[in-house]
Amino acid sequence: MGFVLLILGVALWWAAHLFKRVMPTQRAAMGDAGKGAVALSLVAAILLMIFGYRMTDFIYVWAPPAFMIHINNLLVLIAIYLMSPAGTKGRLLHKLRHPMLGGFKLWAFAHLLVNGDLASIILFGGLLAWAVVEVIVINRSEPEWTPGEPGTFGKDAMFFAGSIVLLGIIGYIHGLVGPWPFPS
Repeated sequence: MGFVLLILGVALWWAAHLFKRVMPTQRAAMGDAGKGAVALSLVAAILLMIFGYRMTDFIYVWAPPAFMIHINNLLVLIAIYLMSPAGTKGRLLHKLRHPMLGGFKLWAFAHLLVNGDLASIILFGGLLAWAVVEVIVINRSEPEWTPGEPGTFGKDAMFFAGSIVLLGIIGYIHGLVGPWPFPS
């Protein structure tokens, strides 16, 4: 039952995010109510993924080496920075079209490096695949894009420092609800 919920959650995540781009007429016909429907679908998707992931039996696929924890944490730190406002307010990322989706892809990939069970491969692999497809769909539906004005290196430094703090907070919470993410 856990695998079914997990797969349904990942599928609903895909559907809710791609709905606007794949079915623009139907989404536009929903007006503002469509925003609520998409938000509700995303909450349902997250809950299905959480409960599905927790309910699945551990099915061993491969054993990640211990050093992957360090690589995972570095990649997650970079992912948090990519998902910060640095893409629009800093100088380093202002030419990236999809820094948030890039950060999401990096986060999912990092989690694939340290989790060798089937449920993790379905969850993080499915979310990574979604982010790749989302970038392709956005770029095809909106091919014209011009980067905004660059921000400052000071903002980059501020968002990077914030990313370090946020990594610590996320790691602490991660340890409360799941495995401890930092090496002992």
